Amino acid sequence: MRPRSLQLVIAFDTTAAALAFEAAAPAAGLAGRLIPVPTAITAGCGLAWRDDPASRDAASALLAREGIAGASLYELVI
Repeated sequence: MRPRSLQLVIAFDTTAAALAFEAAAPAAGLAGRLIPVPTAITAGCGLAWRDDPASRDAASALLAREGIAGASLYELVI
């Protein structure tokens, strides 16, 4: 089992938003991946992006640049 650690989790309202973020993330230098939404939070589509908490500013900038609305950022131990 993978050890639990603090992670940045971005929950999306729609699957289209999650997939758009996933497609744009590598060019922005983000190395995370899509995961099922953790049970500690609720999201409309059931998909979330998990990444290192240090990437929060880059992820926020990407959301704004791509015009992805309705995303919520959390820091969770998962």
